[in-house]
Amino acid sequence: MTQFRFCKPTQMDKEAFVSHFADVYEHSPWVAQVVFEQGLSDEDNNVESLHFKMASSLLSADQDKQLALINAHPDLAGRAAVNGELTAASTSEQAGAGIDQCSPQEFTKFTTYNDSYKSRFNFPFIMAVKGANRYQILESFEKRLGNDSETEFATAIQEINKIALFRLRDM
Repeated sequence: MTQFRFCKPTQMDKEAFVSHFADVYEHSPWVAQVVFEQGLSDEDNNVESLHFKMASSLLSADQDKQLALINAHPDLAGRAAVNGELTAASTSEQAGAGIDQCSPQEFTKFTTYNDSYKSRFNFPFIMAVKGANRYQILESFEKRLGNDSETEFATAIQEINKIALFRLRDM
């Protein structure tokens, strides 16, 4: 188990906990709130334990709440990225994958895939991009555009939980 480096969740009051973990799930502080309200134990000072509780809270949420969380995510190489409107974590994750270094043709491809994906599934393409590069992301877009809606919804939730784990490990 990995201890948090910069905080001890069990020593936080509700306001501090929710504030600190609010954007682990993109613009969705309700996940942290649910976890805090369920109660914390000493195990939750470990990244993996707290992640399990947060992921379980997302998985047990109703579909409308899950969809709202999916829709809170920005497009990869989308307008928010170009305009500098991403959260610090999203900016870092996209830059780490080299998305900020796309050629004009690659940006066009990302835009086309983002538009096609949202048109087909009615939510943005979600991928935990840490450790991936822009070529792998584009390849994943191509592959996942062929999936059905149910598969993509489940995949988006899985990817969001991966993103959350990466973010927690950085805390």
